[in-house]
Amino acid sequence: MRSTEFYYQFSTFERIAITITLMIGHFMAILNTTVVNTIMPKLLGPLSTDLYGVQWVGISYMISAAIALLFVESFSRYVGYAFCYTTGLMLFVFFSFFCGFAQNLPQMIIFRSFQGIGEAFIMATAQTILLNIYPPKRKGTAMGIYSLGVSFAPALGPTVGGFLTEYISWRWAFYINIPIGILDLVAAISFLPFTLGRKKEFSFNFISYGFISLATIFLLISVSKGQQYGWFQSTLIVSFLILSLIFYSLYFASELISKKPLIDFKIYTIPEFGLAMAFQFFILGFVMYQVFYLIPLYYQNLKGLTTFQTGLHMLSYASFVGIFSVISGRLSDKISPEAILFVNFLILSITAIFLLPKLNYYTPALKAAILTIPLGIALGCFFAPLMTLALRNLGEKTGLGVVLFHYQRFIGGSIGIAIATNTLEKRTNYHFLRITELQEFRYINILIKKWWYITQKYFSEAYALKKAKVLLYKAEYIQALSFAFQDTFRETFVWTQIGGIFLIVLIFYKLKRLTFKESFYNSN
Repeated sequence: MRSTEFYYQFSTFERIAITITLMIGHFMAILNTTVVNTIMPKLLGPLSTDLYGVQWVGISYMISAAIALLFVESFSRYVGYAFCYTTGLMLFVFFSFFCGFAQNLPQMIIFRSFQGIGEAFIMATAQTILLNIYPPKRKGTAMGIYSLGVSFAPALGPTVGGFLTEYISWRWAFYINIPIGILDLVAAISFLPFTLGRKKEFSFNFISYGFISLATIFLLISVSKGQQYGWFQSTLIVSFLILSLIFYSLYFASELISKKPLIDFKIYTIPEFGLAMAFQFFILGFVMYQVFYLIPLYYQNLKGLTTFQTGLHMLSYASFVGIFSVISGRLSDKISPEAILFVNFLILSITAIFLLPKLNYYTPALKAAILTIPLGIALGCFFAPLMTLALRNLGEKTGLGVVLFHYQRFIGGSIGIAIATNTLEKRTNYHFLRITELQEFRYINILIKKWWYITQKYFSEAYALKKAKVLLYKAEYIQALSFAFQDTFRETFVWTQIGGIFLIVLIFYKLKRLTFKESFYNSN
């Protein structure tokens, strides 16, 4: 079914009202995810936990959202997209209050899990509604507006999170959702078309859903906690990965013998969707999510900036993400989305190999902010053309396409962050060992004595010597970490090229199809 058949007409005012309503909801949900990731170090004391414990606040949210996504597509066919959106909004706002009120770690994990379910309902249905209310020639504009949330919100999160934690309270990272969410809920009830997508048919494969849910849980826990437990050196992580593989195998077996499969994988045989999703998996998960994770770490851990200062420096590329999200969306309606994605691929490749590796300890923070501007342009030119290309011709399978897009976002992003964490730690250790191996022992003693002489003015003689040795260790560690960041940024270039293979195949496919059409019409 072509996209022209799957389009509902609304007045200009109705379309604008619906668009703003959906944009506020999904922007709030994704922004809150990044804000909470930013404030996690501030939760250690209030929740009486350690750094490894607080990670479960993010893991529980991610798992519940990924699992709920797989349920939304079937459920929305029964109750309609608008009902699912408002349900998700109510869940998200309701449990935002309880997250802000949480007194301990178990409470926060439970409340964040329900928040994750709310986000899944919001994200899966907001995008589908937008695609349904815009005519085919303006679907790129719709996706440009939508991508403001998907790409701009994560870049803006550290700024908002830093401001709230440093000047108000970490609890307001959750409370701020309540007034915004209530206003958006009123708008949703007033403007959203509640008959849209509703077929009063509920067909759901609970067995397949159980298998893929368990597989997702074990996979996400493995990639999220692998660094803590030593990856394949840990029996627990290996066991979880094996269990994930077993449950994915059982899921596919269940789908093959089922008369009503949970996911129609024939959707991946549509070249525009299948190749676009492969491109998305590597570029979004293995490149962009790594960058979203690494840049705040660079500013805070290496440059020594506060959370709020980090957010301010990230505004440079975040602003360009927002601007080019809308521009690329409008362009997707006028020119080929493949052309925009190819330009995006070139900019991202140049940024990954030439600009990002220049970010080191000695790079001034302002220069670092300027060097990341092309990254913002690349991110802004990614989502709108990609989603326009992948989803425009799915017809009634649009809802399924949206769900799979976001499911891959969770899985790919989790793996990408795990790879970045592992690479950064390994390269830091490698460079630290190399730095200490190459040192001239005689000069090190001279340096320690000089620092010892200085620190004796403030500390006792014995303690001053320890301080001098600590200063040397810290200097060596900072240099090693600086080299490690450069190596990890360079690695994103490799993933960019792997993802680019699928884009190039897609471009050749489209060119071949156009050539065939031209020869067909000429022969007739």
